Amino acid sequence: MEKGRRVVVSALQFACTDEVSSNVANAERLVRAAHGKGANIILIQELFEGYYFCQAQREDFFQRAKPYKGHPTILRMQKLAKELGVVIPVSFFEEANNAHYNSVAIIDADGTDLGLYRKSHIPDGPGYQEKFYFNPGDTGFKVFQTKFASIGIAICWDQWFPEAARAMVLQGAEILFYPTAIGSEPQDEGLDSRDHWKRVMQGHAGANLVPLVASNRIGKELIETEHGKSEIRFYGNSFIAGPTGDIVAAADDKGEAILVAEFDLDKIKSKRHSWGIFRDRRPDLYKVLLTLDGNNPTL
Repeated sequence: MEKGRRVVVSALQFACTDEVSSNVANAERLVRAAHGKGANIILIQELFEGYYFCQAQREDFFQRAKPYKGHPTILRMQKLAKELGVVIPVSFFEEANNAHYNSVAIIDADGTDLGLYRKSHIPDGPGYQEKFYFNPGDTGFKVFQTKFASIGIAICWDQWFPEAARAMVLQGAEILFYPTAIGSEPQDEGLDSRDHWKRVMQGHAGANLVPLVASNRIGKELIETEHGKSEIRFYGNSFIAGPTGDIVAAADDKGEAILVAEFDLDKIKSKRHSWGIFRDRRPDLYKVLLTLDGNNPTL
C-alpha cells in the first residue's frame, strides 16, 4: 500500500531573556536540534525576541517594533530555513507606518517568505495589556502552502476562538499552529489556566480533524510597570495534538523542550472527509455568528 504524505512537526519551548541576540541565537539552536530530530515544520513561541513586554503600558516599549520588510530576525530565519530545508513561522512585533501589529511571517523550506499573518484577537487584561501596543490584525485568517503542508497560523489569544480554527481549515489548512505567551495571572495567584488552555485547542483539533501545534514560553519575567513591578510565570506546557484532539507530545512547565510528532496527512484527510463534519455543515444557519450579541443575524 502506498504511503501517504508524511510530515514531522515540532514545537519549541524555552525561557526568554530581554536581549534580542541571545533569544534569537537560542531559537536558532533549538531549530537546528528539531531539524536533527527530523522536523519539517518548526514552531517558535510568540514574541520570542524578548520578554513579554505587554505586562506594562510603556511608550518606550514601542521601540521594540520593527518593519516587516528587512526585519533582521526574519532575514536570519530565512537563511536558516533555506540551509536546513525546514518551514519556520517567525513571530515579531511589527511596525507599519503608524500602526503596530503582533505578527508572524511564514518562511518556507527554501527560505522564501510566504507572507504575513497579523493577530486578530487582541487581549486586554492585567498582565496582558496588548491593546496598548497592537492594532487588531487586518489580514484575516490565512492558509499558507508550504513545501510540506498547507498550514494555518494564529497567535495566542486567537487560540481561544473556534471560529478562527474553523476559518483556517475551511480554507484548506491541514495543520494548525499557535505561537503563544501565556502564564500566571498577576491579579489572581490562584488562577491557573493551563489545562483550560490545552483543552480548548484540543477541541479545535478534534472538531476540525487536523493536527495542532502550540508553542509557549517558560520562566519568570519581571517587568517594571507604571504601578510598580509585575511578574508572570509562563507555564510552558507546549504540546502537539493529533486530529482527534489527543495529545501526542507534551512539555512540562519548567524545562526547555523540543517536541516532535509525525503525521500522515493523506490518511488524516481521508478520515476528515469520511467523518462528515464538513459535508454536514449548514452555513445558511450560522449568520448569527456575524453578530456580537446574537441579534440581527441577517446583517
